[in-house]
Amino acid sequence: MSDPEEEVRREEEEEEERGSKKKKKEKRSGKKKREGDGEGEKPGGEGEQQVEEEEAEAERSESVVLRGIFKLGKKSHDVLLTGTRLTWTPITPETPTGEAACAPQPGVMLLQDVFAVKVKRRRTVGQQSGGAVLGVALFCCRRRGKRLEEDTLHLHNASAEHTQLWYNKIKDLLTGFSSRPRYVKVFINPSSHKKEAVHIYRDHVAPLFKMADVRTDITVTEKKGHALSVMKECKLDEYDGVVCVGGDGSVAELCHAMVLRAQLDADSPVRPVKPVLPLGIVPAGSTDVVSCSVHGVRDPVTAALHIILGHLQEVDMCSFSSLGQLVRFGFSAMFGFGGRSLARAEKRRWMPSARRREYALVKTLARLRPEHCQLSFVPAKETNGILFEQRDQDQDSEREESWTSNQGLYLSISIMSIPCLSPHTPQGLAPNTSLANGSAALTAVSNTSRAEFVKHLKRYSGSSGQFSFSFVETHAVSAVKIRPQSLVGWSEEESDEEGDSKTSPIIQAEGVTFPWNIDGELVEMASEVLVRVHPRLITLYGEEVHEAESTISCSCI
Repeated sequence: MSDPEEEVRREEEEEEERGSKKKKKEKRSGKKKREGDGEGEKPGGEGEQQVEEEEAEAERSESVVLRGIFKLGKKSHDVLLTGTRLTWTPITPETPTGEAACAPQPGVMLLQDVFAVKVKRRRTVGQQSGGAVLGVALFCCRRRGKRLEEDTLHLHNASAEHTQLWYNKIKDLLTGFSSRPRYVKVFINPSSHKKEAVHIYRDHVAPLFKMADVRTDITVTEKKGHALSVMKECKLDEYDGVVCVGGDGSVAELCHAMVLRAQLDADSPVRPVKPVLPLGIVPAGSTDVVSCSVHGVRDPVTAALHIILGHLQEVDMCSFSSLGQLVRFGFSAMFGFGGRSLARAEKRRWMPSARRREYALVKTLARLRPEHCQLSFVPAKETNGILFEQRDQDQDSEREESWTSNQGLYLSISIMSIPCLSPHTPQGLAPNTSLANGSAALTAVSNTSRAEFVKHLKRYSGSSGQFSFSFVETHAVSAVKIRPQSLVGWSEEESDEEGDSKTSPIIQAEGVTFPWNIDGELVEMASEVLVRVHPRLITLYGEEVHEAESTISCSCI
C-alpha cells in the first residue's frame, strides 16, 4: 500500500474512533439523565455538569498511569497501572504463520485490596540494606469465605529506575485511601480468655501493621477500668483509630469509654455523642460476639486486615440506665436466664471458660424460675434512624413516645442492637436485627416448662426456629423498660449455694438487686432499667455479615 493510501486509512480509523467515543459519552449522559428526576437538566445545567464531572473522574481513575514489562513467575507480562487497579497480561509471541495466538485473559488486582508495596532486593545472609533490585512486591488481601488472608504479587524487573518509578507511584495511590489509619492507639488485655492477647497481637497483628506502615501506641491494661481511665486523658487527635485486643468485656469497656470521651469533648453530659475515631476489634476472648458480628470469624488476621484497609461499618448502640443514672453504653443485655447464668459463671472464675459456661447453664436450668416483671417498649418505626436522632436532641420527646406494656412471668428477656453472632450461635442471638438499622431486637420468653425452654435454647445453634414457640415474642424496638416486681433478689436466692460468695458487681445498689448480662459483663441493678437505642453511635472496623463461622458445639443441653 502506498504512503498516501496508508495516511488516508489512518485518518478514517481515527475519525471512526472519535465518533465511537462520542456516542458512548452521549449514551452515558442520556442514562444519567433518565435516572434523574423529571426529563433531565437543561443544557449547561447542574445535572449535566455533575454527569460531566463524574465521567471526568472515572476517566482519570481508569486512565493508564504506568505501563511496563514485568515477569510473573517465568513469563513476561504487559502490566498496566490505573488509579484503581493493576492488570497484567502474558506476552504471547506470534505463531510461525504470522498469526497471533488467542489473547489470554488478563489478571486483575484492585488497589483497594492492596495494603503495602515493597521493593524486592537480593541480599546475602546478614545484609540489612542495599542489594540488587529484583522488582516490586504488592501485599494484598484475598477473601476465603468470611476470612481475609494475606497474599503477595511479585513483579520481577531488574531495572532499579523502572522499579523505583512503579514503587513510588503505587505508594502514592495507596496513600489516597483516606479511611486507612496511619497511627492507632492499641489496648491489649493480657488477662483475656487464655491470656493469649499479647501473643496474638505480637504474632499475627503487629507484623501486618508494620508492613502497612501503621504506627502504634500500645497500652497493656492492668485492671478493669484501666482503658476507661486512659481514654479520658489521652490526646485522641493524634490518632486515626483505636484498636482493642481482648474479649467482649474489653470491647464493652472501650466502646463505653469512647462514647463517654466524645460526650466530654462535646460538652454534652446527657445526649450521647458519636466518637470521632473508629474502633478495631482483634478477637482474643472466649466468645467474641461483637468481633464475630463485624468480621464473621474469630480470626486476628481478618480483623487486622479490616483495620489496615479502612473497612468502616457504622453500628447501633444502646444506653442502659437505672434509677435515673447512666450505667453504661453497650450492644446487648440479657435479664433473667442470661443474667443468672453469667452470675453463676462469674463465681467459678477458677474453672476453664468452656467448662464454666456449661456448668452455669446446667445449674441455672436446674434452678429455672421465672421473674415477675413489667415489660414496656416503644416499637421501632420504618424511618427510625432520622426519628431517633431527633428524639435524642429533644429532651421532652419521651413524653410523646407510644409505650406498650405487659406484665407477667418471664424466663428470659434480651435486648440486642446487633445480631450477636458467635461460633456457638452462627445465626446470632438476634438474627432479626442488623448492625445499623436503628433499632434493637427485643426477645421475651414467657414462663414455660423446662423441656420447652431447652428446645428454644437448642435452636440457637441451628439456622432457624428459635422464635417459633407460643411463649416467645419478638419486637423491633427503640426503647425498653424492665421493672422487676419480685421482692427476692439474686443475692438472697443464691446465698444458700455451697461455696458461693457474693460477687462484686459493677454497681452496688441498696436492697434487692438483679443480675444483668450486659455485653458479657455482670451488672447488678435494682428497680427499673431503661434501655434506649442510639442509631449508628459508633464506627467499627469491619463489615455487615449475616452468619458467623461455626466451629464450636455445646453438648451440655
